[in-house]
Amino acid sequence: MPNIMPISELRNYTKVVNNVKYGSRVYLTKNGHGQIAMINMKELDEMEKELALYRFKLEMEKGERSILEEGTISSEDLKQELGI
Repeated sequence: MPNIMPISELRNYTKVVNNVKYGSRVYLTKNGHGQIAMINMKELDEMEKELALYRFKLEMEKGERSILEEGTISSEDLKQELGI
């Protein structure tokens, strides 16, 4: 169940922070609408790693698609194109 509090609860910052745990975020509202989310740092780090992995996989799929659609060039042609 989401832990939702009005942003005015930040007056007692310690109480709000103590409610933030791994897998249990705190959502702060302003005038009844979501304004801020507080998340455990370990959980955030893991989410960022997952996002980076997802982006990497997406780029790999683009590369594979490019190879299938456009083909590849020989190492000699690449050296010539790069001027090596």
